[in-house]
Amino acid sequence: MSETRSAAAPLQRSHAQGATDVPLIEQTIGAFFNAMAERQPAHEALVSVHQGRRYTYRELNEAAHQLASALLRQGLQPGDRVGIWSHNNAEWVLMQLATAHVGLVLVNINPAYRTSEVEYALNKVGCQLLVSMARFKTSDYLGMLRELAPEWAHGQPGALEAQQLPHLRTVVWIDEPGQGAEEPGLLRFSALLAQGDAADPRVAQVAATLQPTDPINIQFTSGTTGFPKGATLTHRNILNNGFFIGECMRLTPADRLCVPVPLYHCFGMVLGNLACFTHGATVVYPNDGFDPLTVLQTVQDEKCTGLHGVPTMFIAELDHPRFQEFDLSTLRTGIMAGSPCPTAVMQRVVDDMHLSQITIAYGMTETSPVSCQSSTDTPLDKRVSTVGMVQPHLAVKIVHPDTGEVVAPGQSGELCTRGYSVMHGYWDDPAKTAEAIDAEGWMHTGDLATMDAEGYVNIVGRIKDLVIRGGENIYPREIEEFLYRHPAIQDVQVVGVPDQKYGEELCAWVIVKPGQTLTEEAVREFCQGRIAHYKVPRYIRFVDAFPMTVTGKIQKFKIRDAMKDQLGLVESQTA
Repeated sequence: MSETRSAAAPLQRSHAQGATDVPLIEQTIGAFFNAMAERQPAHEALVSVHQGRRYTYRELNEAAHQLASALLRQGLQPGDRVGIWSHNNAEWVLMQLATAHVGLVLVNINPAYRTSEVEYALNKVGCQLLVSMARFKTSDYLGMLRELAPEWAHGQPGALEAQQLPHLRTVVWIDEPGQGAEEPGLLRFSALLAQGDAADPRVAQVAATLQPTDPINIQFTSGTTGFPKGATLTHRNILNNGFFIGECMRLTPADRLCVPVPLYHCFGMVLGNLACFTHGATVVYPNDGFDPLTVLQTVQDEKCTGLHGVPTMFIAELDHPRFQEFDLSTLRTGIMAGSPCPTAVMQRVVDDMHLSQITIAYGMTETSPVSCQSSTDTPLDKRVSTVGMVQPHLAVKIVHPDTGEVVAPGQSGELCTRGYSVMHGYWDDPAKTAEAIDAEGWMHTGDLATMDAEGYVNIVGRIKDLVIRGGENIYPREIEEFLYRHPAIQDVQVVGVPDQKYGEELCAWVIVKPGQTLTEEAVREFCQGRIAHYKVPRYIRFVDAFPMTVTGKIQKFKIRDAMKDQLGLVESQTA
């Protein structure tokens, strides 16, 4: 038997089982949201600050029903795929709820995608309808779609036929009040919504045929090699995960959660939207894209009690020159996730942003996403140094990457997760699914982790990020945590680069705090006598920013590739 999350006895193996005293939700997202809207119809559900829009639970549910009706009138059937290619706005969450009401599979398209990537994603899953922003900053989404489908210039709105996008029949663009004339071959979101009827009986009729185990969402994983894979998630996957995430944060209807993280990723749509909606709380979008000043202003103006973010977002907020101007005293909780959370940054968030009950969450898209999380009553030392314990109704274990044997507490190995949160599978890719999920239902994460005798999990790094220098295993996370202690270092990322003598050498990219100066020699002096000589980075570069995804995940492979090009390195045959 696996040890339980709350067990007092020390663990003998790195294998823990979450509590089961609170039952799983066995409803669809639509049925659950209907019940919440009936329970507290006048309570504020959504605030989209940049759009100047507010919805109560009743208003949001009625708009979602109207949109669901409109989608059915487009000829869509349960199981059909519908894409959303947009940054954060009210239309995004309306699509999330409307598709769930009638069993359409919402396909999240990364706003950073360009023509070849969006073509691949839409065709891979056979999207029949796509809702898209018209443009954002330098990204012309409609222009990219026209490049893929020049036939649209001669077509009719809502009736598209394109050779490169053979499945796509309808493109809907998110319009704003007062915008210009109809786009050729495209349909306005407001026009689509107007086609629906919030009282359309077909919505309830279709909803009655749905099961919680039906696929409802596809998210493309951002792999470093090969084409992205479409992780397919069910109502049961993400509704329950959102609920238990909110439980760790102790959310209630009195909470107002500021969500600056992207909705296209699980962080926004599950840890944000569904954590709030399962607890009757209010979700607040400060802007369509991340801007630290807007976040600070929104927390103050909307009296937010919670704030989400990846470490780089919290760093940008803390270091903003106007940080001291804002009253953040209403904050108490939130989640820092998406990348390893530096202990020093976590401590500043607790001390300077009033986030005394902030939690750390760990997971991956394929597990809906959270499998481990700290809670509001986790001791601070554990909250700043671990990703908490296993979530309810889930099991986690740490296994030796080569043998698959469960390791002893304190030993590193690959983290595996099993339970309700494990994805339905990769869309139309049974081979890749079988590689990720073994015969016993364990999802192999590819992350290196340790578990202590109490069950607290610490992420050491990615298996592929492990640096082997002259036979010594080095975990970049350890070096990063150490360098964060330097008073002039704002952020740092450590990678391995090829070396003919040692196989690999360490390289550190450093962002210096505003107004500070730093030299390579000063960094090495800081390391001397404090960490082993082989852990001192051979290469140190000062940069203004790191390559990262839209969700704030650092793309270490790009740092490694840039250094290889800069140094003229080739992979060692003995590495």
